[in-house]
Amino acid sequence: MAFPILSFFTGGGFLDIGFKQAGFSICWTNENCPAFIAGFEHGMSAWLSSSNKKWQLTAKITNTSSICELSAKHVLNEAFAGPRPDIFGVIGGPPCPDFSNGGNHAGGNGTNGKLTTVFVDMLCNLKPSFFVIENVPGLYRFRKHRNFLESKLCQLQENGYALDFMILNALEFGVPQDRERLFVVGFKRSLAQNALGRRLALDERRWFPWPEIECFKGARSLPWPKVTPFGEEPRKPEEIPLELTVFPALIGEGDPEGIANGCEYFKPYSSKFREIREGDVARKSFKRLHRYRFSPTAWYGNQEVHLHPWKARRLSVREALRIQSVPDEYILPEELSLSAKFKMICNGVPCRMASHLAPAVHGFLERAAK
Repeated sequence: MAFPILSFFTGGGFLDIGFKQAGFSICWTNENCPAFIAGFEHGMSAWLSSSNKKWQLTAKITNTSSICELSAKHVLNEAFAGPRPDIFGVIGGPPCPDFSNGGNHAGGNGTNGKLTTVFVDMLCNLKPSFFVIENVPGLYRFRKHRNFLESKLCQLQENGYALDFMILNALEFGVPQDRERLFVVGFKRSLAQNALGRRLALDERRWFPWPEIECFKGARSLPWPKVTPFGEEPRKPEEIPLELTVFPALIGEGDPEGIANGCEYFKPYSSKFREIREGDVARKSFKRLHRYRFSPTAWYGNQEVHLHPWKARRLSVREALRIQSVPDEYILPEELSLSAKFKMICNGVPCRMASHLAPAVHGFLERAAK
């Protein structure tokens, strides 16, 4: 069943791709950053058209207003133009710098942090059957932010939702990147209890069937290679799954420099591009990836620079997209600035991570709807 979904803070649509691949129907999107709108519409149109050669499909952001300017009634009218369906959902990841370790920890009172409150208020007014909220793990791990999170969870519980949350790492789902994210799932209590076949305690957790981590559980503890002088070729370790390294993304199925967005990178000027050893990611900036290791969290803004393992340059747009497990058919427009492209890429949820979470949500809904 193609359960309809409303997507807030859509960005480049990477979370949407995972849910669409799982059989959901994205019927409404919301993004108000002009660069992200341009990136989404071009990239998603290319990706959708690649699966159907007979028609050129066009993706458009439904609503370009700030969520602060929207009412639940207006959103529902735009999305459904009639009675709301029996089951529909909402997905979204409010901007997270105010809760992250790299931010200023302004929390729920920060400019971006306040948008989490606005999003929760919107959920309570929209009254979807289910929702998925994505954010940084700092929202739970830091005590000052956890208090804010718990207040939002209480609000959602008081509005009739059964809630569960977990911190997941993209690396354990086969993404070549150490990227942790907090996911909160909510279902109307009656739906959740119907799916489980039992009553749920008000504050009960760990009832949602989170996606199983089969092949790569505990991947960070593997004997990863250390550093190698730049220009030398390190030994390929036999005990490391190659798919968890950046090597396939940088050379794998088609050299990224030979496809769209593959030669788009900031020009190298500093001598550091030839001095930093392969695998030296200890510094705040100018981190050189190791070809046989996973990438640190992709975040190529705020003066953080990630270097290609064996080339004297930064990563390209296509290489960054691959490290985020975005399909090669997703193509960003040439005219969009490099800064905007990298910011949009780094803000997204890895598609492969979303494509593991979304089927768990879909399967739970199917059980609930029986």
